[in-house]
Amino acid sequence: MKLNKPERLCSFTGTAAGSPLRLLKKCKLPSITGIGAATALLLLICLLVAPDSMAGQPSNNVALKTNLLYDATTTPNLGIEFGVGKKNTFQIFYGLNPWTFDSSKGERKAKHWMAMPELRWWTCSKFNGHFLGIHLMGGQFNASNAALTLPGIFFSGNDIAKDVRDTRCQGYFGGGGFTYGYQWILGRHWNLEAEIGVGYNHIWYDRYPCHTCGAKIASGESNYAGITKLGLSILYIF
Repeated sequence: MKLNKPERLCSFTGTAAGSPLRLLKKCKLPSITGIGAATALLLLICLLVAPDSMAGQPSNNVALKTNLLYDATTTPNLGIEFGVGKKNTFQIFYGLNPWTFDSSKGERKAKHWMAMPELRWWTCSKFNGHFLGIHLMGGQFNASNAALTLPGIFFSGNDIAKDVRDTRCQGYFGGGGFTYGYQWILGRHWNLEAEIGVGYNHIWYDRYPCHTCGAKIASGESNYAGITKLGLSILYIF
């Protein structure tokens, strides 16, 4: 009996295919409204191209994933990605860090939740090979005695990197950027994905004198430009 190759496999000349979150607290900040509107726009785009994905492609259109690098920062995370066209997918990622740790300088924490929707275009076929994407992101944080080792620059605002070391900072962030990535097919249902994204975030926060209490010292804002996402994810494709 002759078996057809899976539809999601494709080959490149000279190479083999497959080679080497809501925990919401009510927020009245304009930023969240803007993020919601932009997310709705992405969803609308997905709905416009969705009919292409309904024709004869009932499988290989939905995947669950977790970013192992994000997990390594003690932040459990989960994403879902689904096809919205012959060469397009849409995903939403959610991460939640609820932990507080003891250190020689007192409590250390980088508590946060983050949601990140993304629309992707694939050069070969969905869930295989190179892809380009555009992502949005937004979330809430409560951090103290922590080092912000983000590979980018803070500019035109308060020095949040210093503030989060010396005081407790609590607030919101929102932004977006562009993504490049690649997926390797590991098996019938398993893929491995590597990705990097660059973009911009704006941060609003309040400062407090101690790690768990105290009256607000001041409010601040900061701008960040640089790497907005870095991932090495394992996927299960239905």
